[in-house]
Amino acid sequence: MQTAKVVWTGGQKFRAISPSGHTIHLDSDRTTNEGPGPMELLLMALGACTATDIVIILEKKRQKVEWLEVICSGERAPNPPSVWTKLDILFRISGNLQEDAVKHAIALSAEKYCSVAATLQKTAKLTWKHELVRP
Repeated sequence: MQTAKVVWTGGQKFRAISPSGHTIHLDSDRTTNEGPGPMELLLMALGACTATDIVIILEKKRQKVEWLEVICSGERAPNPPSVWTKLDILFRISGNLQEDAVKHAIALSAEKYCSVAATLQKTAKLTWKHELVRP
């Protein structure tokens, strides 16, 4: 079992330590804004999870990724617990890439590999889009 630790540091601020020992500072108070809030971390985790999948899958397909940006935008329910209800994931990617390979990599991440997406899709509708960006 993996274990994360979260330590209150005052106000609405916390220090979170990952199972691998990395530290993130969180701040749920938007007036002090000294770190991301927990729901922002979910958006960031979604982007990082699927970006990792895309790079690995495309490398296995012998596609050369030169640049990748994942933009995750979302809407939350108005009432507590205010879960994510709609998430749009946009991949902006460049390199020596075949578009069909990019589409297939995104589909595999969305449907099979991205555990963060699998978790979030229990409450949110996820849409996946991509743009091939030419340098």
